[in-house]
Amino acid sequence: MTEVRLEGAELHVEFPGWESMMTGRHAAAIAVDAIVRVEVLPGWTSEVLGVRSGLVVSGYRKLGTFIHPAGMKRLVSMRRGEPVLRISLSGRRAGCEFDELLLSHPDATAIADGITRRIAA
Repeated sequence: MTEVRLEGAELHVEFPGWESMMTGRHAAAIAVDAIVRVEVLPGWTSEVLGVRSGLVVSGYRKLGTFIHPAGMKRLVSMRRGEPVLRISLSGRRAGCEFDELLLSHPDATAIADGITRRIAA
């Protein structure tokens, strides 16, 4: 299961085992300063994510990098049945590798609250 934790001024995302093969990375560290907005979705988003490098098990799991036809680049780790963190970043023009993160996590609300407090500080 993808691990998401807030440490100091960074959001750390770790992809264990086979997940790292699907995302092409073991981990990602995102500066809190690069986070523009965070929201919690009640569950799986069915919006079109675009062309993927990774894995999709229809209706159950999406994992990898997705590039929308409009150009938005997303790092995705979604599982059906868990809330999803939608984290908008300052964008690739501002030096971020991704425009958005979509991450399922059972503690999504607590993580979002922590990020919101750090952004407001």
